[in-house]
Amino acid sequence: MAAALLVSACAGERRRPRLQYQERAVELLYGTGVSRLESRRWDEATTFFEEVERQHPYSEWSRRAILMQVYAHYQGNNYEEAIAAADRFIRLYPGSSSAPYAFYMKAICYFEQIVDVGRDQGVTVQARTALQDVVRRYPNTAYAADARLKLDMVADQLAGKEMAVGRWYQSQNQLLAAAGRYKHVIDQYQTTSHTPEALYRLVEVYLTMGLREEAIRNGSVLGFNYPGSVWYADAYRLLAREGARPDVEPQAPARGWRRFIPGVREREQDRNFGQASREQQRQELVRGIMQGGSEQENDARDSAQEGADESR
Repeated sequence: MAAALLVSACAGERRRPRLQYQERAVELLYGTGVSRLESRRWDEATTFFEEVERQHPYSEWSRRAILMQVYAHYQGNNYEEAIAAADRFIRLYPGSSSAPYAFYMKAICYFEQIVDVGRDQGVTVQARTALQDVVRRYPNTAYAADARLKLDMVADQLAGKEMAVGRWYQSQNQLLAAAGRYKHVIDQYQTTSHTPEALYRLVEVYLTMGLREEAIRNGSVLGFNYPGSVWYADAYRLLAREGARPDVEPQAPARGWRRFIPGVREREQDRNFGQASREQQRQELVRGIMQGGSEQENDARDSAQEGADESR
């Protein structure tokens, strides 16, 4: 029975090609992995790079092979495996010139797993931590520049989650809990696109609770900072009905302006950017890491072509 359960469990797992252990020239193994990578056969490439690491641990070939595994797993959307390989590279080669790339790829793997605000945002928090790590460790690199842009999107995502929870509390008439969520957005995520709505919701909540002065104060802050926002226009009408018309008149939005759905366009743009950046990363990786000026690696590519049948 135990054997049957083991077989049935394994049958449901994702299968990936495995090489029988047979000592091969490192140039052949690595070069074959390169060949599979260039033909976008991610799983097969990973198998050969793992074999390089297994047969030639702690060598220069192994160092490069681990980095190749990170990239191949990432391209195959195997994020957990990519993160594990990146962590292994960082642990073994923290001072390597390729360490920034490993930290960055780890952050990207978390970033691309972010889900909509209706679901748990644990992976979003992990993405924020990893992106902050890139910025802190390598502030003057292109990786840090991209990480800063993505951190803005992560903040918008986390603020969106707070807003969703706050709206739910408000719909359940749990006004103190709702106000707490909205104030958290204003205090911690004030540069995101959710701040105008958070201020408007506080106006609603405080008026419902009878806290007129607090409602006026938040309405004034909203009008001072976002006079052209539709949220201020709504707050202005709401306060005017209560006899507390703010001093600042709402400004007409710019021509062609429409109500913005936070996060949607950014994620779409980043998805498009991600497709382009993946191709760019592939080209850079092929040039910079797989052909890092080493004659041995160039020979490995030729050796892989000659011995491809044998390596299979």
